[in-house]
Amino acid sequence: MADTSIEWTDATWNPVAGCTVISPGCTNCYAMRMAARLDAMGMKKYRGLTRKSGKRAVWTGKVRLDRNALDMPAGWKKPRRIFVNSMSDLFHEAVPAVFVAAVWLAMEATPQHTYQILTKRPDRMADITASLPVLPNVWLGTSVESADYLGRIDDLRKVDAAVRFVSFEPLLGSVARADLRGIQWAIVGGESGPRSRPMAEQWVAEIEAACRKARTAFFFKQWGGARKKVTGRHYRGRTFDEMPRAAAMS
Repeated sequence: MADTSIEWTDATWNPVAGCTVISPGCTNCYAMRMAARLDAMGMKKYRGLTRKSGKRAVWTGKVRLDRNALDMPAGWKKPRRIFVNSMSDLFHEAVPAVFVAAVWLAMEATPQHTYQILTKRPDRMADITASLPVLPNVWLGTSVESADYLGRIDDLRKVDAAVRFVSFEPLLGSVARADLRGIQWAIVGGESGPRSRPMAEQWVAEIEAACRKARTAFFFKQWGGARKKVTGRHYRGRTFDEMPRAAAMS
C-alpha cells in the first residue's frame, strides 16, 4: 500500500502490475512512466513491463500477479479509501478470474476499507463479477475519455455494485451524450504530465449537467496540463468534491 496524492482516494494497492494500451486515453498513462521508473530502480515486480518507444515508456502487454500483496490490506487498521491497481487493470485479459476472486476475498475480509476499482474493460468486469458477491465496501467503475467510448457506461450498468462510477479522465473530447442513469459518481479531469492534451471547459459543463440530471455525484479532479498544480482544481470558481451514496444493491 502507498499513500497517494490522487484527490479522490487515500491510498493505492497493486496486486497486479502491467497493462496494455487499449484506447487513446492510455497514450500518456502515468502508470507506464512510473512502471519504467520503478524498473530502473530495480523493483522486480515491474521488470520488463514497459519498453522504450521514442522518448516514452509504453506497456509491453506483460502482466504480473503479486500474490504476496493479497494479504496487505489486512494489516492496515485505519479505514482508507483504496484505489485498486493504479498500476494495472484488474480486469485485463491476462488476469485469471480465479485471481480476481482472490482479490475479492481480500476486500471482503477488510470491511473497514472502501475499495475503488477502475477498468477500461467493463464488459469483462460484468462477466467475472456476475459470479462474485456484491460487497458493500467495493465501488466499481470504468474510464471514458471521449464519445467513442460511451458504450463502456452501458457495460458498467450491467455490473451489480454498491457504487458504480465513471472516470472521465483524461477527458479528450465532448461526452455530451453521456447517460449517467444508474451511475452514482462521476470524476472529471484533464490530462496531466508531459505531452498532455487540453480539456475544454464546455466538456466539463456537459458532464456536470448530465450528473445533475441523473443525480450523480460530481467530482472535479483537475484541469491538468504540464503543471497541474498551477492550473488547479477550481471549476466555476470553486472545488467540487462530491462523493457518492451507496446504491441499492440487488
